[in-house]
Amino acid sequence: MKKLFKIVLNIIPRPLLIRLSYVVRPILAFFLKGNKFTDPIDGKSFKSFLPYGYGTQRNNVLSPSTLSLERHRLLWLYLKNETDLFSTSSTFKVLHFAPEQAFYKRFRKLQHLDYITTDLYSPLADVKADICNLPFDNDSFDIILCNHVLEHIPNDTKAMKELYRVMKTGGMGIFQIPQDLSREKTFEDDSITDKKERAKIFGQYDHVRVYGRDYFDKLRNIGFNVEEVNYTTNFSEEEIERYCLAKGEIIPVVRK
Repeated sequence: MKKLFKIVLNIIPRPLLIRLSYVVRPILAFFLKGNKFTDPIDGKSFKSFLPYGYGTQRNNVLSPSTLSLERHRLLWLYLKNETDLFSTSSTFKVLHFAPEQAFYKRFRKLQHLDYITTDLYSPLADVKADICNLPFDNDSFDIILCNHVLEHIPNDTKAMKELYRVMKTGGMGIFQIPQDLSREKTFEDDSITDKKERAKIFGQYDHVRVYGRDYFDKLRNIGFNVEEVNYTTNFSEEEIERYCLAKGEIIPVVRK
């Protein structure tokens, strides 16, 4: 199973994977029903989650029902418990980059949200756009979700400036990235072009850097106020295991 998932991830283009997943997902969810692990996004439980990873495969991390990973489930819990995103008494204009399947339909159904998705290639994107040159006015969005995107962008400084530009004053965003918290400085090397070598060094063949702890200061230098939220401290060891969260993962919550 692990070898098969690794081959699929590395060979099939992501837009096609998204389309295929709509067919495969209900089949996987049916055969993996159980009560050991629970996806907090839809509340469904399974005897196991699926493996995932472009390089080294992680066990029990991909939910069969929502296809959420550790970061998605943690983000969902944070948004639900700590923000007004789901409160119908408020209205928000939301920009969501590279929308994840785990969230897309759920956010789309929230009528109090003016919900806009964007990406260059995703079939789920309303607006096909380059994050470094966004077709939106200054101060347009109350909330921006940009998760596991910046590690793909060669000029991430320009992308961050665009995110800052289109966010409203008083707005907030969550800009998750794969991060090595043991690394003080971000590492990137444009001379590494071999896909296998990139996957080995950067964690994925289409990543251009490994972010270190300096990521938060880079956002601050753009102008954002940054809160480094270690949200897994809000849960017991039992809950972390049951929800299959990555203990110690930091959620970068930014405000303008």
